[in-house]
Amino acid sequence: QVQLVESGGGLVQPGGSLSLSCVASGSFFSIAAMSWYRQAPGKQREFVARIMAGGSTNYADSVKGRFTISRDNAKKMVYLQMSSLKPEDTAVYYCTNLAYWGQGTQVTVSS
Repeated sequence: QVQLVESGGGLVQPGGSLSLSCVASGSFFSIAAMSWYRQAPGKQREFVARIMAGGSTNYADSVKGRFTISRDNAKKMVYLQMSSLKPEDTAVYYCTNLAYWGQGTQVTVSS
């Protein structure tokens, strides 16, 4: 059974920072690419960032330079450090290996 559980969402002012975490169960983690996606109200779910098993990363253009994805294979954790947040970053953020998805954590950027 694979489970992904996100945490760390909340309300933050524009320009602020927030860090999301995702803990995984199952033996797949160290060999899996892990990603963050997000879905804003009324919009389709979109790719945010990905980190490969070896640590290489890629980002959506909209978050490049502001968000950083990282992982700790020993702890089966993946993180998303978000800075210079904008109102358009408001969304539910999901952790996934594309086969399994977490339940999501809400991030709201508002003054």
